[in-house]
Amino acid sequence: MSTATFVLAATSGDVLNVIAAFAGGLFIAGLLVWAVRLGMKVMDQELPHPRPEEQPRLPETGPVRETRELREPDEVPAPVDGGERLMPYQLHASGTRRGKDQVRKRWLPGSSGSFGSGGIGHV
Repeated sequence: MSTATFVLAATSGDVLNVIAAFAGGLFIAGLLVWAVRLGMKVMDQELPHPRPEEQPRLPETGPVRETRELREPDEVPAPVDGGERLMPYQLHASGTRRGKDQVRKRWLPGSSGSFGSGGIGHV
């Protein structure tokens, strides 16, 4: 055996590693190109974006404002002795109704905000 054979045998592992890394890089690049082309194909099949004149507009009266109101529970009447209970289809659509008193209740001065807030509580 000549020294060229030993040198080739010694470097063949490095060469194979380089070839494997190059082939792996080509494979990953091919996957990325395929994914981009698939994404472009899917985008072509989607509906077109709305034109500027099709975009939503504000009403003529301006933006819609938030309405604040106090709600109170709409109690379910208890069945009378021996009477039938109410079925869900016999109830109102909403579980609350507009309260008679629309004045917001405020915290009392000197009262804590909640349990464990560090305040002294009612004095």
